[in-house]
Amino acid sequence: MGSAGRQAMRSMRQEDSVKGTKLSKGVPRRILNFATGYRRQIALFLAAVVGSSAISVATPVMAGMVVDEITTASGTQNAVVVIASIIAALAVIEAILQLIQRWYSARIGEGMIYDMRRQVFAHVQSMPLAFFTRTQTGALVSRLNNDVMGAQRAFTTTLSGLVSNAIAVLLTLIVMVFQSWVITLLSLILVPIFIIPARYVGRKLATLTKESFDLDASMNSQMTERFNVSGAMLVKLFGRPDHELDEFGQRADRVRAIGVTTAMYARTFIVALTLVAGLAQALAYGLGGSLVFADQLTAGTVVTLALLLTRLYGPLTALSNVRIDVMSALVSFQRVFEVLDLKPLIQDKDEARQLPPGSSAIEFDHVNFTYPSAEEVSLASLEDLARPDNGNGSTPVLHDINFTVGEGELVALVGPSGAGKTTTATLVPRLYDVTGGVIRVGGHDVRDLTQSSLHAAIGMVTQDAHLFHDTIRANLTYGKPDAHDAELWNALDQAHIGPVIRSLPEGLDTVVGERGYRFSGGEKQRLAIARVLLKAPSIVILDEATAHLDSESEAAVQEALDTALADRTSLVIAHRLSTVRRADKIVVLAQGRVVQVGTHAELLERQGLYAELYRTQFS
Repeated sequence: MGSAGRQAMRSMRQEDSVKGTKLSKGVPRRILNFATGYRRQIALFLAAVVGSSAISVATPVMAGMVVDEITTASGTQNAVVVIASIIAALAVIEAILQLIQRWYSARIGEGMIYDMRRQVFAHVQSMPLAFFTRTQTGALVSRLNNDVMGAQRAFTTTLSGLVSNAIAVLLTLIVMVFQSWVITLLSLILVPIFIIPARYVGRKLATLTKESFDLDASMNSQMTERFNVSGAMLVKLFGRPDHELDEFGQRADRVRAIGVTTAMYARTFIVALTLVAGLAQALAYGLGGSLVFADQLTAGTVVTLALLLTRLYGPLTALSNVRIDVMSALVSFQRVFEVLDLKPLIQDKDEARQLPPGSSAIEFDHVNFTYPSAEEVSLASLEDLARPDNGNGSTPVLHDINFTVGEGELVALVGPSGAGKTTTATLVPRLYDVTGGVIRVGGHDVRDLTQSSLHAAIGMVTQDAHLFHDTIRANLTYGKPDAHDAELWNALDQAHIGPVIRSLPEGLDTVVGERGYRFSGGEKQRLAIARVLLKAPSIVILDEATAHLDSESEAAVQEALDTALADRTSLVIAHRLSTVRRADKIVVLAQGRVVQVGTHAELLERQGLYAELYRTQFS
């Protein structure tokens, strides 16, 4: 009764989460297809569940037989010993079956978690950058954890509970009716008396549980934002720790109150279930005893009925909520399938070919670009995962962009904020696809190339160089996993960061800290440049690589950039025009259009936007 009662409690807590949810067509069929590889394990698992359930019903019957052998004149000691031996054997067999059941449950569950997590993780990684700009990281991670776990429970907890409870109830009722249909019928009358109030308790539990989950989520969000380096710094600089504590404490206090209330509801439910079972037992003993004295039943039959009743109400209650269990499992599967069904907007063509080694010339040929809408790239149909773009995705960003970057040339993109410089640069490695015109690398349309070969030829350094919370070695070798230490030190020296790393006690094994916060902005940028140098791409794209640096750091990074850009095709974005004076060509953008092209000297002589920007910075 205990495990079945706990399962019923769990079902009641989940009721609100599946209320009103509509399942997509074909979800059950897809689940069966997904479980095809586990058919043998599932069959053995269910066989163990059935065997264990059957033994749980057989044991009370054997106990009744023992009582009959003891209380009747025809009973013998040998018969009691034989029956007791059978009960002992059944106990051993049931223990073995439970171990087998747990083994296959773990194998199926953990195997499915592994398969589904790999599928979802691989699929999410294949999504375009636009997908990640529209999704909430926490909600996406939840799909990879909570929903996958919910789907896994469908083949362990839900399936085993449904089968074992159904078999237990069916066999128990059959045996009880065979023993005494009168006591069975009277005992079942008590079921509605318990289940009807239990439904009310279930609704209250579901509401409280949902509120508790929401509060937990908000507390997790607050901790995630406040406990990272940037958030902690902001709280300290503005002197708001007391405010943060009060806000967190209010949520935690409500969670505490809900916890106490929920505990009492849960205990009330279990006590009520035990009470009903106890009343039913009392009924069995009282009525059964009367029938024994009337020679209509034996004492053993009364004991059998009383023991069976203790195993009836829990499974009955659990089965009354089986719809919620099944729906919860199906909803979890559906949420996982929704992620897997979202097709990546940027994919390799079937006939895509490799970019030939050394190809680095870049050509923008009448390029137009509009950011994709939420419907094209996001999961707006999933709760709290995507946010609509309010129509901004339909506004053209780039208009008829034409320019070339010859092999080994350094071309700079300049212009006011919002001119489209970063967007233009991200089109080269196909972080987005053009909506009009063509971008060619080495004379090949980038859409005709494999993404892996294109990305292998391109190195990119952004204004916010991202470093993983790992060692310097791991961050550097991310682009070249087989690099040995000599290569790492050479790249670090070329990036003018080698002496800094050598001065650290742990050298290359120094952990950089979350997002690299153990290093200054200039040091992070030079580490990012070293990573690009180690990769040795034929094309380098720099997006505001020195935008937020002081003069000394900018000078050090600029020296590293000179090394990184030497003999490579380079596309450089910069607000600080001092960094692009030596460019072979400068492309000036304004409102998504090319308005000027030329060298630094030519553009100053012509006047226009570039000369205006230059005078503004150096006046």
